[in-house]
Amino acid sequence: MFSIDFTSRLPIYEQLYNNTVRLISLGALQPGEKLPPVRTLASQLGVNPNTVSKAYQMLERDGVVYSVVGRGSFISESVNKDNAAKNLALEKLQKSVTEAMTAGATKKEILKAVEKSIGTNSEVGQND
Repeated sequence: MFSIDFTSRLPIYEQLYNNTVRLISLGALQPGEKLPPVRTLASQLGVNPNTVSKAYQMLERDGVVYSVVGRGSFISESVNKDNAAKNLALEKLQKSVTEAMTAGATKKEILKAVEKSIGTNSEVGQND
């Protein structure tokens, strides 16, 4: 269910975060469903338990999951799978903009690329 790309430049805890949000948006994880225990998931993925714990903490901070002492972490009842997908996409956009700026792209070039993308996808999401 969870997968890690050890060759990715994206930190493992962010990959776990993104995986969880993706699984929620696909309906593979449902509200109220229990996430694997930190040690179990860490063992399955071959990563440090602190890495999984950090991802779970970020998910809890963002309201995606909630924790019950002694019972584990669960998908929040209030999480909306459409919002989860949207938030993940916006986060990816923000990272892409940062990468473009680091590579030397100007604000004008970035805005032009975004507007071009919106123009080619104008039938998707007409909400401003």
